[in-house]
Amino acid sequence: MHNPEDRSFIGHPRGLGYIAFTEAWERFSYYGMQALLVLYMVNRLLHPGHIEHIAGFGPFRHLIESFRGPLTVQALASTIFGLYTGLVYLTPIAGGFIADRILGRTRTITIGALLMSAGHFLMAFDVSFLIALTCLLTGVGCFKGNLASQVGALYPTGDNRRADAFQIYYLFINGGVIAAPLIAGTLGEKVGWHYGFGAAGVGMLIGLAIYLAGRKYLPPDSPVVENASAPKPRLTKRERTAILLLLLLLPVLTIAVIGNQQIFNAYLVWAQDHANLVFFGYQLPTTWLITLDSILSVSCLAGAVVFWRLWSKKYPEPAEITKISIGSIIAVTGFLSLAAGAAIAAATGAKVPIGWLITFHLLNSIGFANVFPVSLALYARVAPAALSATIIGIYYLAFFAANNLVGWIGGFLEKMPATNFWLLHSVLCGTAGIIFFVAGRFFGHLLAPGDNESGQS
Repeated sequence: MHNPEDRSFIGHPRGLGYIAFTEAWERFSYYGMQALLVLYMVNRLLHPGHIEHIAGFGPFRHLIESFRGPLTVQALASTIFGLYTGLVYLTPIAGGFIADRILGRTRTITIGALLMSAGHFLMAFDVSFLIALTCLLTGVGCFKGNLASQVGALYPTGDNRRADAFQIYYLFINGGVIAAPLIAGTLGEKVGWHYGFGAAGVGMLIGLAIYLAGRKYLPPDSPVVENASAPKPRLTKRERTAILLLLLLLPVLTIAVIGNQQIFNAYLVWAQDHANLVFFGYQLPTTWLITLDSILSVSCLAGAVVFWRLWSKKYPEPAEITKISIGSIIAVTGFLSLAAGAAIAAATGAKVPIGWLITFHLLNSIGFANVFPVSLALYARVAPAALSATIIGIYYLAFFAANNLVGWIGGFLEKMPATNFWLLHSVLCGTAGIIFFVAGRFFGHLLAPGDNESGQS
């Protein structure tokens, strides 16, 4: 049923709609849980009366503190958050390999969705906290890269719609990110933590139902499922060179995204304690900052699509790596606004006005509208067809490393002035932007469209 020439979904194949809405519900479940995780640990789970009920937590904490030393509640929560959100981006490598070589995408994605749902529901109990995180990590590994890798395969070779597809994909899935704090986050903070986690589990089941309903409009399953006896295709020299360069750029991407990922960790704790979140007399739940970020992200993604389309009518459109460089540099200004707000608040003894936070989210969203979807599109385009899911899994290694560093760096919030804390993030993001620019100037031709796309139609 998959027709590459289909234009029934806002000018794109119908399959893009099913993938986007499936991912939107997965993002609802993931970000609903992630928006609550640190606040849940800091405000309840890691305190007496709860922490002693977590199965296996004693040895787990001992292992962490054998590397980090004794940790306060906030530092321990930050470390657990970093480990969890880091491993979320490591497990897709194994999930991609399983889909490409063993089970195929459909079965792997189905197993992943069911494991994630189980993990969300298990978060309702103190005793199963670590078991829940394990289910979520395994489920995300099976689900994440295998869904995203199908976007590029919806289009024939040379189809210019592929360039827009990932930004449209991100545009729609951010709807799930917007709804997550409003529904799951508000339920968790205002009604009960377990209601928030339960809502996240229901969202994941809805996403699975959408995926299975639209499976006939998606690209054929992995080659190992379609023709198990077929020989494994060999990589060309061009493909091997391009993959090597993508691997070398992973640490740079890691540095670039640390600041954005900190939004879900130390930023929430800092905002809860040091920002004035009263809006027209109403005290906003801290998790609503995630909704604000998501609304601005959606708006900026739409703006980026329109901007580059208009730009391309008069000027050559920059290569993906150049766009990533531009986005990283723009995001620097967002962290500078947080540093400025923190400095002024420290000097006056008042809390940071919410205007500084809104400015940060706006500038950061403008920047990362040219980082996240563009970098994913780059890796998906360059990846050989036989390794598409695996390469997308490797792409998420950058986020694995970034989120582990987020957990470590987040612990500095208690040890350094907030102004210096946010200046550190601006330096990291700016450094990555400069490296991307230099790499694009000298090695960008190695990632230019060419024969390596031929197998992706």
